[in-house]
Amino acid sequence: MPKMKSHTGMGKRVKVTGSGKIVAQQAGLRHNLEKKASKQTRRLTGTVEVAAVDAKRIKKLLGR
Repeated sequence: MPKMKSHTGMGKRVKVTGSGKIVAQQAGLRHNLEKKASKQTRRLTGTVEVAAVDAKRIKKLLGR
């Protein structure tokens, strides 16, 4: 049986921490920034842990 291949696109979008959590960039910081409040754009910076419902699907794509 062939080896499982990890989803390369997902590997570029998320990072797995040492404890196994999955962190990713928050959505909503790509366009239409002029109409968003500075407070909102500051809050969207940095990475956050992915929701539990998405984590299972992401781990499957990463082959973990």
